[in-house]
Amino acid sequence: MIKLMYGVVMGLSLWFISHNEGSIQLSESDKLAEVIELLGGDYSEKRPDYSIPFVSATVGKALVHDGIAAIPGSKKAKRQSKHFVCTSCHNTTIEDPDLANPNPQSRLIYAKENGIPFLQATTLYGAVNRETYYNGDYEKKYGDLVLPARYNIREAIQLCATECSQGRKLEKWELESVLAYLWELQLTVGDVELSELEKESIELAVDNERIRSEALKLIKTKYALASPATALPPPEDRKKGTGLDGDPENGALIYELSCMHCHYQKKYSFLHLDKTKMNLKHLDRKAGTYDRHSIYQVVRYGTFPKHGKKSYMPFYTKEKMSEQQLSDLRAYLAEGAEGFQ
Repeated sequence: MIKLMYGVVMGLSLWFISHNEGSIQLSESDKLAEVIELLGGDYSEKRPDYSIPFVSATVGKALVHDGIAAIPGSKKAKRQSKHFVCTSCHNTTIEDPDLANPNPQSRLIYAKENGIPFLQATTLYGAVNRETYYNGDYEKKYGDLVLPARYNIREAIQLCATECSQGRKLEKWELESVLAYLWELQLTVGDVELSELEKESIELAVDNERIRSEALKLIKTKYALASPATALPPPEDRKKGTGLDGDPENGALIYELSCMHCHYQKKYSFLHLDKTKMNLKHLDRKAGTYDRHSIYQVVRYGTFPKHGKKSYMPFYTKEKMSEQQLSDLRAYLAEGAEGFQ
């Protein structure tokens, strides 16, 4: 990757040295997709269809955050899911300080500093800029359902609505409205780390077809084009755990920003969790078992729907919670069970 970036930058830079200023001037607020299209990229299939009545980003935002939206002028509204909304599992802001190299520990620290939860699913911010969805081991969970969704953002949204949210399929005006809202959450030039020289090189590439492909390659090294997903099994010996020494202070962050996001006062679950000794002792005692309240069980496998209740807990992939972080969470529970608050 470093060699690729170096070659791209040097190739564009040499061209830049002998030419005048480009016809565009990039600003931090410029939408990245629009810059990519100026360089020959094509987002036409991802654009929302505003010819469908009632489609708007405002409606889409209500569906994403509240799970319900009414046709403008109508008092009737049909909830998409009785169990979850999109933001149960997805953030709608940047969640990784380095968009090109996301990792769970950097994400956890960033979540703490920016007051956002630490979640199983990838942020919706920049979703339209990604090229594939439901990657890696999500195929093991959803089977052939991921095949139409992997390269089609509309299918990905519907899969999330029906399987992840355990709700109904979105109607056309709802689907296009969600997509319209996602376009408001697209990456900007300011979100990606472009040096001044790189910006100037991209500006010049707009007017020169010969170097546009190199400029496109450069931009696409600046953020993740897909969100990888690797499913890990729980530790073989659950009483022993992962075998890693845990940091209870880091585990406390995970508990607060992840576990309590869904479980505090049963916000999205049937189990209430807080930081009382009783709760922490319960989870610490269950950790070494095969019980559905074992952190090893639920983090790596999630939970299945209860009889008569379709909601469930999604699992954390390796990319969303590392083995070290799982050890940190266990260390926090163990310390809390002894009276640490």
